[in-house]
Amino acid sequence: MKKDTVLLLNILFVALAGVILIFLFNAPEVTTPHVPKDENHQKFFTMHKKEAEKQCEQCHAQGKEYPLSEDHPPKYRCLLCHIRK
Repeated sequence: MKKDTVLLLNILFVALAGVILIFLFNAPEVTTPHVPKDENHQKFFTMHKKEAEKQCEQCHAQGKEYPLSEDHPPKYRCLLCHIRK
């Protein structure tokens, strides 16, 4: 390869990396609430994700104590959005 080609490829690589970094730094903040660290949710922090998600509907299904709104996204993948921290 010629020096000019290598230089051009390096410049393109750095420019692309810069664009990706700018995009990532400008991404919106996470607005989805975390899983609460209260007595009701404590057991879910030690379970596997899929196992924990199966139990969410015990309290969050329609007609239960804390039902989800009608416009809530898919109700079977709770821990995809609600992070356990």
